[in-house]
Amino acid sequence: MLMYKFIGLFMFISGLLVFSMKRKHLLLMLLSLEFIVLSIYLILFIYLSFLGEEYFFSMVFLTFSVCEGVLGLSILVSLIRSHGNDYFQSFSLLW
Repeated sequence: MLMYKFIGLFMFISGLLVFSMKRKHLLLMLLSLEFIVLSIYLILFIYLSFLGEEYFFSMVFLTFSVCEGVLGLSILVSLIRSHGNDYFQSFSLLW
C-alpha cells in the first residue's frame, strides 16, 4: 500500500516538473496537467480504498477532470486557428 502512495507522489512531482520545464508549448502544458490530474486520481482512489468508503467521489472527480481537459483542448484549438501554432511567444495576451 505504501508503494502505491509513493508511485502517486512520484507521478505528481514528475508532472509538476514537466509542467515547469515545458512552458513554451500549450499542448505539452495541457498534457502535463492531465498527468497531474491522473496522479491525484490515483492518490484519491488509494485513499478511498484504504478507508473502505464508496468510490462515488472519485467518479465525480473524474467527470470534472474530463470537463477540464475538454475545455483546455478547445482553448488550444481556438489559439491554433487564430495564431497558427501553440507557442506562447508568438501571440500577445494584450492584443
